[in-house]
Amino acid sequence: KAKYLPKVSSGEWVAAFALTEPTSGSDANSIRTRAVPSKDGKHFILNGGKIWISNGGIAEVFTVFAQTPVTDPVTGATVDKVSAFIVQRSFGGITSGPQEKKMGIKASNTTEVHFDNVKIPKENLLGEYGKGFKIAMAILNNGRFGMGAALTGCMKGLIAKAADFAGNRTQFRSKISSFGMVQEKLARMAMKCYAAESIAYLLSSNMDRGTEEFQVEAAIGKIFASDMAWEVADECIQIHGGMGFMKETGLERVVRDLRIFRIFEGTNEILRLLVALTGCQFAGAHLKDIQKAMTSGDVNKTLDAGWKTLFLGSLAQNGGLADTVAPELALSAAKVTDCVSQLGLTVRSMLMEHGKGVIHKQFQLHRIADAAIDIYAMTACLSRCTAAIQAGAPTAEHELILTEAFCADASIHASAQLNNLKNPDYRDNFLRFERLSEHIVANGGYLTTHPLGF
Repeated sequence: KAKYLPKVSSGEWVAAFALTEPTSGSDANSIRTRAVPSKDGKHFILNGGKIWISNGGIAEVFTVFAQTPVTDPVTGATVDKVSAFIVQRSFGGITSGPQEKKMGIKASNTTEVHFDNVKIPKENLLGEYGKGFKIAMAILNNGRFGMGAALTGCMKGLIAKAADFAGNRTQFRSKISSFGMVQEKLARMAMKCYAAESIAYLLSSNMDRGTEEFQVEAAIGKIFASDMAWEVADECIQIHGGMGFMKETGLERVVRDLRIFRIFEGTNEILRLLVALTGCQFAGAHLKDIQKAMTSGDVNKTLDAGWKTLFLGSLAQNGGLADTVAPELALSAAKVTDCVSQLGLTVRSMLMEHGKGVIHKQFQLHRIADAAIDIYAMTACLSRCTAAIQAGAPTAEHELILTEAFCADASIHASAQLNNLKNPDYRDNFLRFERLSEHIVANGGYLTTHPLGF
């Protein structure tokens, strides 16, 4: 820290995070860059290459992740495990490719970085040997939190542009802000921004309290904010009409820049699996505890208590959130309680049906994750709005309307996602999706014949 942080924080040195490789995107553990100890034990010798590295062409300091040989002290077997290293360009053997031509974020210097027999002093091992994957995940967690917070600022700017245009544009002798369809767009844009910002504040509050396990919440914040920012940008363009399609408005750049946020720091698809499977893992562990408890005592009593605690939730058992939120939010809080119970019962059903095989049920896990994200977003809004009401904030009434509207929408969406998993017709579509996808891939694209025969 004494050696690197002062120069990095002052801007004298630029730093880069080097993880992604051509064969390892979402599957970060499959990286092929290798670092092996030198014969004299004083260095690690690094070889390999990274792609799409931000600051890759200008960085002096790199946090590099590489496979390293780790020997099991008990079995004597040697396996590859990821380790993390602090690598300086001045070590030699580091070259950067040309800057990538990207759709957006063009101000970011993004290049390939190649390592050819780079000698890394052994003291530049970051953390424990063979434990680099955890370091990578910790860094990505912080990045996901930051993205969620930053994207709310983007949404606020888009809402301001849309409001200005709608309030000044006249069509059919009326301001377009008086038209119901435009009003709904503006309202939903604000609801999405408020929920995303509330998640960011709730998560940052927990982090400030010393919470160390926040990877699920950070993933939720990143998924929700990046999805909502994309939708807000799209609606902002729509409100502007043809002018929104013009480069001079500046919205096309925002759209190009936003698109990456659903991809980097973990794709939203991978993060949805993280959210859903982490919840299923907790529920599965609780199920095992219930099974053990069945071997002694009153089986029916044990089962009844276990099912209620896990799958109906302590919220439902303790009267919900009514005593926690402002009285004005009681109905919205009840919607959250209902969704929590419904989510628990759905997860129970999935685990009972699929067991460990649930990890392969991505169609179902996607919908479980979406329901969990909706629930967390509603909770964040309730918390923030309650604080605003209790503090007598000047925007409390507006926040109340935002929260009520968002919870109404989100609870309907969450409930529909969970109900669909019990609908045989809807579940049959999963099989159809699978077969259609297989046909399309096998054909190399769209395969339906032209209806006119040519």
